[in-house]
Amino acid sequence: MSTLLKLNNGVEMPALGFGVFQTPPDETRDAVEAALSTGYRHIDTAAAYGNERQVGEAVAAAGIDRAGVFLETKIWISDYGYEQTLHGFAKSAGKLRADRIDLLILHQALPSDFGRTLEAYRALETLLGDGKVRAIGVSNFMVEHLTALLDKATVVPAVNQIEVHPYFQQRDVQTFGAQHGILTQAWSPIGGITFYRDSGHSNALQDPVIGEIAKAHGKSAAQVMLRWHLQQGRSAIPKSTNSRRIAENFDVFDFHLTDEELSAIDALETGRRGGPEPADVTFETFGRPIPEA
Repeated sequence: MSTLLKLNNGVEMPALGFGVFQTPPDETRDAVEAALSTGYRHIDTAAAYGNERQVGEAVAAAGIDRAGVFLETKIWISDYGYEQTLHGFAKSAGKLRADRIDLLILHQALPSDFGRTLEAYRALETLLGDGKVRAIGVSNFMVEHLTALLDKATVVPAVNQIEVHPYFQQRDVQTFGAQHGILTQAWSPIGGITFYRDSGHSNALQDPVIGEIAKAHGKSAAQVMLRWHLQQGRSAIPKSTNSRRIAENFDVFDFHLTDEELSAIDALETGRRGGPEPADVTFETFGRPIPEA
C-alpha cells in the first residue's frame, strides 16, 4: 500500500498516484482498472484530459469502497472564474461519479488573466467550505504566482502539481511551497516529457547515473526515480497504459536510496523545462471548451 502524506488541512493522500495524462479515453478504463488492481489508491485526472468519465467508470467497476480511492482532478482555464469554476466542479464530479472530490486543483496559473485565476480559486475555497471537496490546490504555479495567490486567498493550497524529475527540479518552487505548507506533487516524475539530443541519451530513463543506481538495487530506472521523489517527501504521479509498467511503478516500497544516491540524482539538474512555460498558457493558445458530459 502506498505511503500516505498528510496535507496541510489534515487530509491523508497516497504519495504515489496513477496519472492518465494523454491516455486516450478508450484506453483509460483498462489502465485505471489495472492500476487499482495493482494497489494504487490515488488516481489523478483532469477536465482537459477528456477521460474523467472513464476514470469514474473504472473506479465504480473496481469494487473498492469509494472512500478508499483518492480522486484528484483539475479545472481547466476555460472554466476559470467564480461561477464557471463551480460549474466546472459539477461537470467533473458528474463524470467521475463522485459526490465529493478528494483533491480539486487549478490546472494552470493563467498569468495573462490572474484576476480570473483568483476568482477560480475563490470557488475552490467555497467548494471546500461546503464539503464538496476534501482539499484544494494548484498546478504549474511558479513562486510569483503562489505569492500573488497567497496574498488574496483565505485557504493555503494543499498541493502544487508541477513538472519535477531529475533533469528539471524547480527547487525554488519546491522550497517556497515547503515554507508555506504546500506539498509538491510531481508530474512527469520519471522525465518522460524530456528529450535531450545533446546529452547522449533521450531521457532520464537512459541516464547512466540512474542506471548504475538501479543496477545496485536490482530495480529499474523508473523505480529509482519514483523512490527519489518519495524519499524527498514529494507526491509523484507516474502514468502508463502498459500493465507490466503500471505494476513496476508501484513496486517502489521495498528498497531505500542512500544519501549519496539521492545527491547523485539531485546533481542531474539541467534547468531545462520539458513542458510549456506557464506564461505561454493563455486563452488564445490553450483555451478550449470542456464538454458538459
